Amino acid sequence: MTLADLAKKYGVHPNQISTWKRAPIRNMATAFTRRGSDPGRANEAEIEKLHSKIGQLVVERDFLANASHQFLGTRGKKW
Repeated sequence: MTLADLAKKYGVHPNQISTWKRAPIRNMATAFTRRGSDPGRANEAEIEKLHSKIGQLVVERDFLANASHQFLGTRGKKW
């Protein structure tokens, strides 16, 4: 249904329907967080954890690439 159809059906102004529609979209992130928790802090902790994992994987990749290059010589791929 269009906005005008909904407004006519329920007897409200179309702007009110638009306001009702924007409110849940704007507050959607808070609907999925626990009470009392800070969503920014959780994101920062998650980002820090992922950055440390990326660092670990880069070190492992470089180590294995170097070991592969030493073991296989020039046949090994070097990224």
